[in-house]
Amino acid sequence: MNAHTDRFAVAAAEERWAMVRSIVAGGALGDPDWRAAFEEVPRHLFVPYYFVAGGYDRLWCEDPDPVRRARWLRGAYEDGPLATRIKDGELISSSSQPSLMARMLEELDVQDGQRVLEIGAGSGYNAALLAHRLGDDAVTTVDLDPEITESARRHLAAAGYHPAVITGDGTRGWPRRGPYDRIIATCTLPCVPQPWLEQCVPGARILAPFATGLIALRVRDGAHGRYAEGRFLHTAAYFVPLRGAPARTARRPHTGTVPRHVSENDLFRFMLALTEGSLDPREALSLWRREQRPERERFGITVRDGRQWAWLDDPEGPYVWPLPTV
Repeated sequence: MNAHTDRFAVAAAEERWAMVRSIVAGGALGDPDWRAAFEEVPRHLFVPYYFVAGGYDRLWCEDPDPVRRARWLRGAYEDGPLATRIKDGELISSSSQPSLMARMLEELDVQDGQRVLEIGAGSGYNAALLAHRLGDDAVTTVDLDPEITESARRHLAAAGYHPAVITGDGTRGWPRRGPYDRIIATCTLPCVPQPWLEQCVPGARILAPFATGLIALRVRDGAHGRYAEGRFLHTAAYFVPLRGAPARTARRPHTGTVPRHVSENDLFRFMLALTEGSLDPREALSLWRREQRPERERFGITVRDGRQWAWLDDPEGPYVWPLPTV
């Protein structure tokens, strides 16, 4: 290792440890196994370039300007999302905010020996964290875009990880490596794909962005087949949409982040997104006020008997709203 390489390795390690300290100070990474993963997996290898200034400027690891290279490295370890792929002016892939990733991985509640399916390969960084915790053979990540899976595969190999990286439609899962104990999505769902339930073991946990929140579902065997049900977490979350699923109203995609401050307007927008197609804005506002401005944890989703619906407080009513199916 030459002096330049050695200085870079030290700088990268310092930035990585500073990122971890920031995440811990924010209340995440209480699990020592996940803290070790974030301390040891080098995020900069997964974002050799990313876009800033609304996509008009690209920072990259081989910039001839040492100042811009240093800026790239600092940005790779800031606790923020990074836009990694833009096509025709549209954001299609990103590396999510590390503190949000940490919260989601801890909420996934994985145990040794379990198998995880990730929907949305992105940069490959999240798959690397999972592989560090569970081992390569336990992790499968799927993405629809072959360019994304190819780059994720390269990034993972550069960091020394080799989970299964699959090019395919995430709404169909990947049954060949199932059944899975956990499914985690890194893109916003318009509905819960039924194939995911069929590829899970009973008791499996599914964690996914939905509307502007995170839904945690438990999969179980019922009298009429596999079903899933669960509530939203307190955490707000904004992600790029899942491609391949039925589209709802087009919205500007986000880069995998949480808002700095969650206001009542944010909570109302969450309810609007969740009840889209069932309630018009005036009806939603009236209900929201009548129910004392409910927070995310009072809402949930049920997937059963070929149907799925969102609900407030009780999956059997009185406030339920049908969701599309796939």
